[in-house]
Amino acid sequence: MARATYYRLGQATSGLRMLPSFIVIGGQRCGTTTLFKHLAEHPQVLRPGIEKGIDYFSLHYQRGMQWYRGNFPLQRTAELRTREWGAPAVFEACTYYMFHPFAIERLARDLPNVRLVAMLRDPVERAFSAYKHEHARGFDTATTFEEALELEDERLAGEVEKMAADAGYESHAHRHHAYLRRSQYAEQLERVFRHFPREQVHVLDSETFFADPHGEYQKVTDFLGLARWRPEVIAQHNARPSLPLSDALRRRLDEHFIPHDDALARLLGRPPGWRR
Repeated sequence: MARATYYRLGQATSGLRMLPSFIVIGGQRCGTTTLFKHLAEHPQVLRPGIEKGIDYFSLHYQRGMQWYRGNFPLQRTAELRTREWGAPAVFEACTYYMFHPFAIERLARDLPNVRLVAMLRDPVERAFSAYKHEHARGFDTATTFEEALELEDERLAGEVEKMAADAGYESHAHRHHAYLRRSQYAEQLERVFRHFPREQVHVLDSETFFADPHGEYQKVTDFLGLARWRPEVIAQHNARPSLPLSDALRRRLDEHFIPHDDALARLLGRPPGWRR
């Protein structure tokens, strides 16, 4: 009831509310929760009222921009909160936007000047972490990671076509079972760069971020045009420890991702942190 009331109030006052000046678009299980929490601590930055990611451009696009805008702070309230630091910056962090086949195109159409932040991770570790996450939440009934990988092609067959035919169709498989595909970053970033100029996109990887969290945090805030500020401690959030992958499976997956990582290196003009 509280959530429904919040949404009704947000829509009723949407004309008085801000739209995001930047969005963290992914990827899933790449450290985006940590980045979100510490960006939200910045005294010039304001987050959505309930969820860190609204999923408007991926799952709720049919609800319209008035509904989306209703999730963000009131303009006047935001200006009062940040007046000692500068103009307020509002954002959300949705790990599905970068992978969703139509979210970036919608984003570019509705918010062409928004800045985007993409955080990547060793694709093998990301895929394994995603399986553990989905299985623990009951979204994947495959009993092992190997089984989930074997089922991936079958599960995802035809799902993008269904999403294209119906903007309101939510594909459970595409959202929760794309372990290899969501780790193939180059094809996702190529889509981003087709719709946004590169100067509006900042790409970092979690290996580099957690090796030098304050330095990488400053690069992100400089890219966003925020005042110089940093949290005292940057702690990792939302990690899910478990037994490691077997050496044989890691080697097989690492070989699978070599051409995708090579394409990513060419796209970014540098090797990703996990390949250095």
